[in-house]
Amino acid sequence: MTDRKGIILAGGTGSRLHPITIGISKQLLPIYDKPMIFYPLSVLMLAGIREIAVITTPHDRAQFERTLGDGSQWGLSLTYIEQPSPDGLAQAYLLAADFLDGAPSVMVLGDNIFFGHGLPEQLARAGRLTTGGTVFGYRVNDPERYGVVDFAEDGSVRAIVEKPDIPPSRYAVTGLYFLDGTAPERARAVQPSDRGELEITSLLESYLSEGQLQVQQMGRGYAWLDTGTHASLLDAGNFVRTLSQRQGQQVGCPEEIAFLSGWISAADLEARADLFAKTDYGSYLRGLL
Repeated sequence: MTDRKGIILAGGTGSRLHPITIGISKQLLPIYDKPMIFYPLSVLMLAGIREIAVITTPHDRAQFERTLGDGSQWGLSLTYIEQPSPDGLAQAYLLAADFLDGAPSVMVLGDNIFFGHGLPEQLARAGRLTTGGTVFGYRVNDPERYGVVDFAEDGSVRAIVEKPDIPPSRYAVTGLYFLDGTAPERARAVQPSDRGELEITSLLESYLSEGQLQVQQMGRGYAWLDTGTHASLLDAGNFVRTLSQRQGQQVGCPEEIAFLSGWISAADLEARADLFAKTDYGSYLRGLL
């Protein structure tokens, strides 16, 4: 078990997805056959992380507790932290400071889906670094919508620019951050931006200014889906459905990862399969046995 702890940032109002998010948290909306949060949760599990904090709103907390419980069904330990108001991604490290207690962390945004052959190896490579931070760059067609990596001629990182008018590259920074134990302390020094938020880019810049930030590029074989709009939500569901139907394999299945990692027993897996007996998901879990 890694000494890194995990954070899933699942707060916010989901206003870009209204009216469907008026009564339910965005991160609990279905992506084909599972709640959205199962996908970022599975990324943390693939990174070997079993101690995870879910940051959500006071209003939505009960929904997440009902959906995820204490995590023991997957051999995990889940902690719930309330975010009274969404004041920027870097705020997560302030809210989670006591939970982290000096440990290095991996934070994943609750509406990001990652998939690709070799993903566990890429996560393991980032996890081996004990100081500094690692983020992941993904080539996109519309970099002006994201925080974008500015590469120097030798391939090193010069800057990360938030939503630039003229993007310095096509590589967007994904919602997955491996940071060392100094992240909360650095977050405390971040000043609110013009829009009044504690920007993750400002936090990353503090690592970058000390030569402590690495960017790993995710190549062609990876999918990174951000499910922030109605269209991208539908696209993500169709992507997962196509993979599941064509390959007969699940995407983002916590039970499968937990079982193959030895965190739960065959009897535990069978109990989960029984719980979902009337679904294809249940049949898939039974097939693992």
